[in-house]
Amino acid sequence: MRRRLISSTLAVVLVVIAVFGVSLVIVETRTISNSAQESVDSEALRLVSIVDSRLLGGDRVTAKVLSEQIAERRYARIEIPGRAPVEIGERPTGSVIRATADGEEGETVTVEEARSSVTREVGRTLLIIGAVALLAVVAAVLLAVRQANRLASPLTDLAETAERLGSGDPRPRHRRYAVPELDRVADVLDASAERIARMLTAERRLAADASHQLRTPLTALSMRLEEITATDDLDTVKEEATIALAQVERLTDVVERLLTNARDPRTGSAVAFDLDEVVKQQIAEWRPAYRSAGRAIVCSGRHGMRAVATPGAVAQVLAALIENSLMHGGGTVALRTRVTGNQAVIEVTDEGPGVPADLGARIFERTISGRNSTGIGLAVARDLAEADGGRLELLQQQPPVFALFLSREAAVSQAHREPPEPDRPVR
Repeated sequence: MRRRLISSTLAVVLVVIAVFGVSLVIVETRTISNSAQESVDSEALRLVSIVDSRLLGGDRVTAKVLSEQIAERRYARIEIPGRAPVEIGERPTGSVIRATADGEEGETVTVEEARSSVTREVGRTLLIIGAVALLAVVAAVLLAVRQANRLASPLTDLAETAERLGSGDPRPRHRRYAVPELDRVADVLDASAERIARMLTAERRLAADASHQLRTPLTALSMRLEEITATDDLDTVKEEATIALAQVERLTDVVERLLTNARDPRTGSAVAFDLDEVVKQQIAEWRPAYRSAGRAIVCSGRHGMRAVATPGAVAQVLAALIENSLMHGGGTVALRTRVTGNQAVIEVTDEGPGVPADLGARIFERTISGRNSTGIGLAVARDLAEADGGRLELLQQQPPVFALFLSREAAVSQAHREPPEPDRPVR
């Protein structure tokens, strides 16, 4: 591209120089020739006037007297009737420029100048024009090289940016080149890079969330299947199979929820549901795991509450909190339901060491973990809660108390207005 730009610019300059240069040479040659002819004619007239005045005054007309009246390198011949011709200077040979003038006393004055002087003047003019043309060509080449670099370098840089995008490196470069068209292309490439980066981040986030969120229901399903294979009691098999089917439904709900959040995190499917059913379901699912670990999981607080949210999402949030207590906490895990204002609250606490003091609210940030885990579970749980208009908070660090706040159903039945039942632990 650089070579083409330089060649095209140089070609344009050469054409311009050829057209205007030839015209200028022709004009200057004619101007110099006409100027030389006019100068000889003027000198002949001036010389014949001097001769006339001397003849009228009775003065002598000699070469010595008139030699100072003629320019150097010119030849003059004065012919006076009845007298010998008077010659001034050396007569030129070859092609000459000649002018003749007749005086009032019958004299004739002829002035000649060698045409070689005009040729020398034309040569000097051509030399000047040639030097100017050469300077113009050099300036044009330098300008063409500069313009070629100004255009070719950004194009090469944009090609490298496009190649980086194609190779999977979506970092925008934010380079501009002071050329509106090229800057527009750079804007489009940077915008594309940012979109690709967001898409890749969303895909990686979806993969990480799916890996983390699917692990729990798959583990629970595996435990139920193990229970089925280990027993011959038909009633137990039916019971465990029913629970396994519930796990499969929950697994399907997890996948759909993750895909929904990946498309638009603000999209929710909130409905009014019985909060007790979700809490009891989670306790039933996690009791075998806690029993295997020699620990207990209990529930207490207010019953009969109806919340507005997505049941599957609430189940996933509680599962993340319960699993977090199983992996990083200690002692008995307690789920407590209560009411505050127009919100239903589910608190999850355990008797473990709690959240390190240096983490605090950062515990909900991705990749933040105090026990060398993935740091994804609590972040996903908070996103799920906020998608339905709720919120997940850490109320206390030691011992840890996590609270899920959900909106209560607007229309509360009379039964739900009765005084709350006393806390009854469920084991």
